[in-house]
Amino acid sequence: MNQRTILVLGASGLIGRFVTDDLRARGFRVVGVARSLSPAQTMSALDIELPILLLDADALARLLGEHAVDVVVNCLGVLQDGPGSDTNAVHRHFVARLLQAIEGSGRAIRLVHISIPGAVEADRTAFALTKRDAERLIAASGIPHAILRPGFVVAPSAYGGSAMLRALAAFPLDLPTAEMATPFQPVAVEDISATIAWLAARDIDDASVQAVAWDLMQTEPVTMAGVIKQFRLAFGTAGWPRVAMPSLMLGLGARIGDLANYLGWMPPMRSTAIAELRRGVTGDPAAWIAATGIAPKTLADTIGRHPATIQDKWFARLFLIKALIFASLVAFWLVSGFIALFVSYRAATGILTAHNFPPALVDPITIGTSLMDMSIGGLIAFRRTAAVGLVAGIVASLGYMFGAAILTPDLWIEPLGALVKTGPAIVLMLVALLMLDNR
Repeated sequence: MNQRTILVLGASGLIGRFVTDDLRARGFRVVGVARSLSPAQTMSALDIELPILLLDADALARLLGEHAVDVVVNCLGVLQDGPGSDTNAVHRHFVARLLQAIEGSGRAIRLVHISIPGAVEADRTAFALTKRDAERLIAASGIPHAILRPGFVVAPSAYGGSAMLRALAAFPLDLPTAEMATPFQPVAVEDISATIAWLAARDIDDASVQAVAWDLMQTEPVTMAGVIKQFRLAFGTAGWPRVAMPSLMLGLGARIGDLANYLGWMPPMRSTAIAELRRGVTGDPAAWIAATGIAPKTLADTIGRHPATIQDKWFARLFLIKALIFASLVAFWLVSGFIALFVSYRAATGILTAHNFPPALVDPITIGTSLMDMSIGGLIAFRRTAAVGLVAGIVASLGYMFGAAILTPDLWIEPLGALVKTGPAIVLMLVALLMLDNR
């Protein structure tokens, strides 16, 4: 029974990665597919990188046939539209092609689809509306399926919203009072994986699980404040005095997050995230518990009754600071280049002239280095080119330091210590480069 083959789509994400590894440990043959996998996520030959969202129904059907798939677990999802992220394409169009592929594969396949909890009438965002469209397509398909609607997912790893709550727990900072009071029923990622394993073990003709939709979450009501409190107990910060963030600051943070989203970043604080947060996470897990016999873990059991490790604490403390690091580096390079080129051009050229640079080279060097600085800032601003920008910034800074040591050594002892301060800037860029990964 456990030799059935499961195809996990979105095997690089918070849920998809855990499910892939956990189902393998349970004895299933699991093919993990994602658009991009980190080197640490390619431990098996069955971890495959594919442009999955670009595949048509025929290509998807071939994928199902090549691997003799019995169960498809769709963990694909995007929070908000932006470069490379289209909620309509991921949640609606792809699901439609996947259903066609399952029908055309000639195989008896069960589809397990990860969706969202909450009342349909409360759907407002493109994220929620397209998720519901996918549910309706699946329900109308007649394919054996299970729609799983997990609550706030707590997992050993952290990404997006789950990372943001850890970060809030590590600082003496709360969200506004209204947001802290929203219902936020959690679920352990282990319970999601156990449910998928239970479904995968069922016969494809089992009438009791031909078409089910379950809310997966603990039964006890919890608010966001309760979730953060449990993290604070683990971090040892529960006794700290706290300050509530003004609602205006939360709205401003969402707008800044939206801007970062269009630059290719995926910050947890975006307008869609705030809208879904204010809606809350609620549902009724009774049908799920009755059908599977799974007793959902409590929040205390999920987060753990032991103190957080130093790795947990470092991640939580640095998560919010990461955005500040990148924003400051972008501003540093853009502003320094702009000032030299437009505000203090004469002063910049005067430094070179005072150090006996050939007059014919003074203007080209000043203009060239200023444009280079601004270009580095632009590269760091975009997620796709940030690594290149950081490496270029480190190289340029080292070039400035060594060039000055050779050509203008007296700049090293000038009163404001501009060149001396370049060293810490290089270290900060190295830190940013090491923090660039999201998963």
